Amino acid sequence: MFEIVRREEMAEGTVVLNEIQAPRIAQKAQPGQFVILQADETGERIPLTMADTSPEKGTLTVIYQVVGKSTAHFGDLQTGDHFHAVIGPLGKATHLEKLGTVVCVGGGTGVAVLHPITKALKEIGNNVIAITGARTKNLLILEDRMAAASHQLHVCTDDGSYGRKGFVTDALKDVLEEEDVKFIVAIGPVPMMKFVCRLTAKYGVKTLVSLNPIMVDGTGMCGCCRVTVGGKTKFACVDGPEFDGHQVDFDELAQRLAAYRDEEKRAYERYNHKCKIA
Repeated sequence: MFEIVRREEMAEGTVVLNEIQAPRIAQKAQPGQFVILQADETGERIPLTMADTSPEKGTLTVIYQVVGKSTAHFGDLQTGDHFHAVIGPLGKATHLEKLGTVVCVGGGTGVAVLHPITKALKEIGNNVIAITGARTKNLLILEDRMAAASHQLHVCTDDGSYGRKGFVTDALKDVLEEEDVKFIVAIGPVPMMKFVCRLTAKYGVKTLVSLNPIMVDGTGMCGCCRVTVGGKTKFACVDGPEFDGHQVDFDELAQRLAAYRDEEKRAYERYNHKCKIA
């Protein structure tokens, strides 16, 4: 049993933060890795990339959006309640190195995944520019933490209710025109990552993305999390979750997700319709 020691509602209660007591995982976890959580012994296994860890306190932090039955069950758990199972750390950690100017781009709850990577890139001496976005101001998360984890922070909203009006790709294009960017990390909805990679390919800047396909066992045995990268089949749980964004077949990934997630389908259609990148 894994106790929830802190619970916080974000983005008008649609996004929930849980800090969970899991000392053995917290000691080994690295930026970019994920855990699989189960609310009770009959509940669905949900993979979530860790937003933060504290080896000193023996805790890990996850942030998720309540979109269905299982995440609603997660959201009902309060401080002092317990998850039945927390499995991890899983997946490969982010490869971190000092490169110069790097850009970290996050959308929606992907900002939670991006935060520890952004922080780590800054700590090893990179000049870190962060760009975060959401549909509207009330859905933005972790602005203060992303500001602290980077040297510059650009905030975008689709409707212009806060920060710059437009997509994160609009702000990213300006940065690419003005800075000598060596590396980019993009984490968020599939369509956001797709168009970020389409843009950065034009500038020849290596771009890393974190993928979130349907996942069951988290060990590569079930094959549910398969994605096509560079024309080859990869399993996100053991080969990823991070991949070279210029090699990912985002359309195939979106089709697989849309079979189960209406929100993913709507987001993909919205970005494909509105994004101005050719």
